[in-house]
Amino acid sequence: MLTWSYMTLCLAAFSCPPPLCRPLGSPRPLHSASRTPRAKRASVPETLQEEGPRSAAAHPTPPASAKWWESAGGRDRLTSGTTWHTAGLLWQLRPSDVEVELLAHTRDVVSRELPAETGLHTGWVENGGLFIASNKQRLDEYKRLMSLGKVYGVESHVLTPAQTKDLYPLMNIDDLYGTLYVPKDGTMDPAGTCSTLARAATARGATVIIENCPRVHAVETAHGTIQTPCVVNLGVSSRLVVSPGVWARALGRLAGVHVPLVGMHHAYVVTERIEGIQNMPNVRDHDASVYLRLQGDALSVGGYESNPIFWEEVSEKFAFGLFDLDWDVFMQHIEGAVNRVPVLEKTGIKSTVCGPESFTADHKPLMGEAPEVRGFFLGCGFNSAGMMLGGGCGRELAHWIIHGRPEKDMYGYDIRRFHHSLTDNNRWIRERSHESYAKNYSVVFPHDEPLAGRNVRKDPLHEELLRQGCVFQERHGWERPGWFSPGGAAPVLDYDYYGAYGRERHQDYTYNRLLGDEYTFDFPPHHDIIRNECLTCRNALALFDMSYFGKFYLVGPEATKAANWLFSADVNKAPGSTVYTCMLNQQGGVESDLTVSRISPGTPGSPLAPAFEGDGYYLAIGGAVAQHNWSHITTVLQDMKFQCQLLDCSEELGMMSIQGPLSRVVLQEVLDTDLSNEAFPFSTHQITTASGCQVRAMRLSFVGEMGWELHVPRADCVKVYRAVMQAGARHGIANAGYRAIDSLSIEKGYRHWHADLRPDDTPLEAGLAFTCKLKSSIPFLGREAVEAQKAKGIFRRLVCFTTDEKVPMFGLEAVWRDGKVVGHIRRADFGFAIDKTIAYGYIRDPEGGPVSLDFVKSGSYELERMGVTFPARAHTKSPFDPDNKRVKGFY
Repeated sequence: MLTWSYMTLCLAAFSCPPPLCRPLGSPRPLHSASRTPRAKRASVPETLQEEGPRSAAAHPTPPASAKWWESAGGRDRLTSGTTWHTAGLLWQLRPSDVEVELLAHTRDVVSRELPAETGLHTGWVENGGLFIASNKQRLDEYKRLMSLGKVYGVESHVLTPAQTKDLYPLMNIDDLYGTLYVPKDGTMDPAGTCSTLARAATARGATVIIENCPRVHAVETAHGTIQTPCVVNLGVSSRLVVSPGVWARALGRLAGVHVPLVGMHHAYVVTERIEGIQNMPNVRDHDASVYLRLQGDALSVGGYESNPIFWEEVSEKFAFGLFDLDWDVFMQHIEGAVNRVPVLEKTGIKSTVCGPESFTADHKPLMGEAPEVRGFFLGCGFNSAGMMLGGGCGRELAHWIIHGRPEKDMYGYDIRRFHHSLTDNNRWIRERSHESYAKNYSVVFPHDEPLAGRNVRKDPLHEELLRQGCVFQERHGWERPGWFSPGGAAPVLDYDYYGAYGRERHQDYTYNRLLGDEYTFDFPPHHDIIRNECLTCRNALALFDMSYFGKFYLVGPEATKAANWLFSADVNKAPGSTVYTCMLNQQGGVESDLTVSRISPGTPGSPLAPAFEGDGYYLAIGGAVAQHNWSHITTVLQDMKFQCQLLDCSEELGMMSIQGPLSRVVLQEVLDTDLSNEAFPFSTHQITTASGCQVRAMRLSFVGEMGWELHVPRADCVKVYRAVMQAGARHGIANAGYRAIDSLSIEKGYRHWHADLRPDDTPLEAGLAFTCKLKSSIPFLGREAVEAQKAKGIFRRLVCFTTDEKVPMFGLEAVWRDGKVVGHIRRADFGFAIDKTIAYGYIRDPEGGPVSLDFVKSGSYELERMGVTFPARAHTKSPFDPDNKRVKGFY
């Protein structure tokens, strides 16, 4: 299957140097130990034929002078595999600002640009979309989407059951709570769209799209052809784009690239003619896990079941085939559809369509450059959303290849969002892909966690904290502390597949029950527990286990040269210093924020103080983005040819942070060093001992209090932890988790990367100009872009807002200034010390002018949550400890 993201790439990237890969042969099949469903040759349903060309005969024949080629996945012809039979739905609203932008681009291309450019019709039908809510929580979710849609000009309306009946007379509204109607949603014809894209690509300079090209068998170079089953980077102009759907994993293996996806059967049925269905909107009944797509005077009915059939052995000869529909699996969708549109009970089924689709661990595509092989790009795993996301994703992928990074924040789709230890872990891939599929239509709650693929990476304090009631979160495969339940241990159990496939579902599952208690858009039941963790930190002290952090060493003869280029702040200081800094991309966007500590050579084999020649730096990076950071740094080191090494000691070291006004009193009993301001100032670090164990103590804070981080060899972590807890017992020490960190850090105004700080945000926009060494003459990656923005002016700015009304916010709320929408909230939480809701979002001037501090101060603001606005106050400094006294020990 040549996915549309790939096809749009043809449009956008025709000026890219021709890839050096010659297509020959056929790929090896994947082999798994289980049954292989029988495949049959497709008989294209009549209703589908009426919508547009979907048969093999409809595809153009490549000219004989084929010179331009990219990896045409799916083994066969254009639209083979999945595209030819996909539903082609396009919904404009998703719980992600970036996805709303991607969908908007797709819609614009399909409905306007392609027809205007080619004179051909893509089959776009703008019949609207209707989201069904059977309960308050579901309607609240839709209202969140409605508020975000206002930021992007997406028209939507919340309808009562009676109004829904007027719009869709055939609908059963007896169990409706309400609906969300989006008038300009619609559908496209997948085959017609791909053919039109191919025509446009050819017109823009693409010589041809090679079909029937299943295997890369050789690499063509300027010095001849190298016969090889693998493709590796031979220079910056060598690019292989992999976009072959369920075949992506096998093709990736040929090049030594791990592609974490699985193939599943995905189906819909097409009904006979239904009187009165014409011109009705498409329907998504999420609570019944079913969609109803208008298809002329009939409906296509499909959905996401809890027991999908895995395609265990992906056939190398499967192109335009279909599977036999398993009615035992599919009947739940029929039942949901009949409940919603009762006339379907007496309507015949004209045809069934059950084909292969690829699904990923988080139900998001896999895109970007593979961390294993430079120049090997992915564009696959679209989870049955390739048509609607393909236009936007294709444009971003083209930009990625040509310019080294996408224009938008595509981290949520970037293959580097997964740690390398997970991408070839078959249990993790299978479990997480199943859960993501089964929960695709579930309400997206702010504090949900997966049950699948857990306990893959445990830090040295895991069992110790589990016994004390730790409720863990999963990030990057790690189990990290979320919060602490007074009800005792809540272990995460082996995945039960929600009782599917004959497995027994867990009973009395404490962890799952605690998660379920938080399925709300109000303050969760554990709000007061998290409040106590936060206020204990503010008033006494708390211990945070942050062992999941990425811990890298940058060492070697040119380590300082590399550090000067990589880091926006000046980290070239004396050993013992620690600096908070950003790493930027060429466009000045923030690829990371982290702390960098200058170190002296230590002992060979020591993870705490390693031996090295030249200079050395210790990098502490948020654990959820460690792979992204590793890939970014190693790419820069390779491109710049710096003579240094990057070493990963994340697994060998634990990390605990002790924060609060009493942290010095307690730690002075544990650490064999003077912790006074004079002897151990803020933003410094020292090697010392704690309970007889060597540790690296850093005076830093991510919560806005005086405190120290202790970086400890794995084997010593429990001993050091117990020593700290024993010393702190009489001072009221408490364990605290990342839910408390989220609240405390936003209260202090500290940024979270990939929330209020992303690769498409600059330090100047994010209020982090102090991290840029602009007063020095030292060059650094992104400096020119930052200087240019500083000279031109800032046209959007991150602003802190507070509301007096104690209302929960989670991000995506619209920001109104003087009656006009000027942005949306990226991150929000409740600040317990100031007793207010706190929200951060980027705002723009609707007139297009620069956003100065005076502009921020002069406006009157409201934040819209689920369609209701709340007066808000804008702050130009943190509302908590704006003079930064507490972290320096002044209380």
